Amino acid sequence: MLTPPAGLPEETLEQVLAREWGIPVKSLTYRPVGFGSHHWELVDTAGSRWFVTVDEPADAGKLDASLRVAADLYATGHTFVVAPVPSLSTGTTVRSGPFTIAVYPFVDGTSFEWNAFAGPVHRQATLDMIIRLHTAPPIARRHARVDDFAVPHRDEVEAALRRPGEQCGPYAVPAADLLAEHRRPLQRVLARYDELVLQSRGEPVRAVLTHGEPHSGNTMRTPTGWRLIDWDTVLVSPPERDLWLIEPGDGSIFAAYAEATGVLVRPSTIMLFQLRWALSDIAVEVRRFRRPHTGTQDDADGWEILRSVVTSIE
Repeated sequence: MLTPPAGLPEETLEQVLAREWGIPVKSLTYRPVGFGSHHWELVDTAGSRWFVTVDEPADAGKLDASLRVAADLYATGHTFVVAPVPSLSTGTTVRSGPFTIAVYPFVDGTSFEWNAFAGPVHRQATLDMIIRLHTAPPIARRHARVDDFAVPHRDEVEAALRRPGEQCGPYAVPAADLLAEHRRPLQRVLARYDELVLQSRGEPVRAVLTHGEPHSGNTMRTPTGWRLIDWDTVLVSPPERDLWLIEPGDGSIFAAYAEATGVLVRPSTIMLFQLRWALSDIAVEVRRFRRPHTGTQDDADGWEILRSVVTSIE
């Protein structure tokens, strides 16, 4: 997120870090990177660097379960996983009011933007990490949730398609108008998604441990190898959930995955996850604009995401 969360003073965050992780804070600098979580770079009084994330999830238990999977993966030798640092009392995450806090080791390396793989070597390195994840031992799955194929906040979209929300901020009316203009294409996509889910459930199960968002922006190149970050979306799910995000469009990644694992990629399942990604983007932003908002930079970016995705649907 581009702006710090309202309702969590840095003094409070510093107190939580000292009490729950035993980290005395020298400096805490907000980093406006990514979209969804809030991030800080932390330097402790000994000069060590850490990375702090704060989320405001509706179900903090789901986030904690996902990060426990990351910790289990790292403990079983999957060193490409950037896992959270355990707290002194509760495990991977700590609650402070509505906020959920996690701490990570600071990773020095090269970061990448969304949809900006730096060539075939980068894609292959990401595929290698995904294959290791998909073939992880059962112990790494013990805390993992199973994909239910739901679109988060879908009810917000369906409600908005039935009736506009109240005026609650500068993007409320434009968002309502946008949905009204594209009502029929959106309804068709929702129906098509449901068809694909039913089809997938009727096919033989090929569930593996998946990251969920292994796009280029969640990879890092370090002096000691490639890393995969942001493990809050981990689910047991079909392998296509990860694979569609790194396929360049020529089938090469799908073919390489099949050769390495013996598992053939199903085009219908690829479409399922492509549609869910788009619908999830829409639902998250519709939810944002059906609630009070003030027009921050995060709101402006959210509006561009909503406008772009909705207008791309046919």
